[in-house]
Amino acid sequence: MPELSVSVCMAVHNGERFLKPQLDSIFSQLRAGDELLVVDDASTDRSPALLRAIRDPRLRVHRNEKNLGVVRSFEKAVVRSSGDIIFLSDHDDVWLPGKVAKALAVFATRPDVTLIATDAKLIDEQNNVIGESFFAERGRFETGFLHNFIQNKYLGCTLSFRRSMLRYFLPIPADVPMHDMWFGLLNQIYGKAFFIDEPLTAYRRHGRNATPLVTSGHVPRILRWRWRLAKNIGRRVLRGARQAESSA
Repeated sequence: MPELSVSVCMAVHNGERFLKPQLDSIFSQLRAGDELLVVDDASTDRSPALLRAIRDPRLRVHRNEKNLGVVRSFEKAVVRSSGDIIFLSDHDDVWLPGKVAKALAVFATRPDVTLIATDAKLIDEQNNVIGESFFAERGRFETGFLHNFIQNKYLGCTLSFRRSMLRYFLPIPADVPMHDMWFGLLNQIYGKAFFIDEPLTAYRRHGRNATPLVTSGHVPRILRWRWRLAKNIGRRVLRGARQAESSA
């Protein structure tokens, strides 16, 4: 069986403080034929200069001329990817040893698995471990559409998935709240999830995270996000049914 190729997709916005350690932790796990696609979302700090200084042929960088936000930037990276397996990566975390190899071992031996999530350690701005398990803080990972629709457990920086799922994931509707929720819920409909119960990412928590760790106190936003997800998932499922019917 041929080796599964890897594309790592990363969105960067003003990430100069933590970007280089994260890139190093990723490159150390990639093989010669793999790729790291970075979309710089109109950073105004030294992130573009840091990326230009890297002479690794596995790195591919695209720069947004204006800030498009995290969802659109990840979508751009995923669209440009070519690997059999796509990993999502934040710019401010650190990948722990074995992350890529352990995910690829599951994909290679379990052809039914289309998406993998893993646990993550929590670290602060100084790399101190502030939590041994993301899911000890958030509640244990569970599959199931309804469970994840109510309380999303798909943390983007821990996800990897087969390229075949892009037919369902893309394009991402304009008002979907976050790409990881969208990917995870659609995978519950069209694929099969697998959870590696081991921290394989050091998930950095600081004042500028795009995703809050605790969502209590955000009820209006939660309700608004769930409505957008329900509406767009319904449309995507209906589109798929019509396409299947027309090709039958």
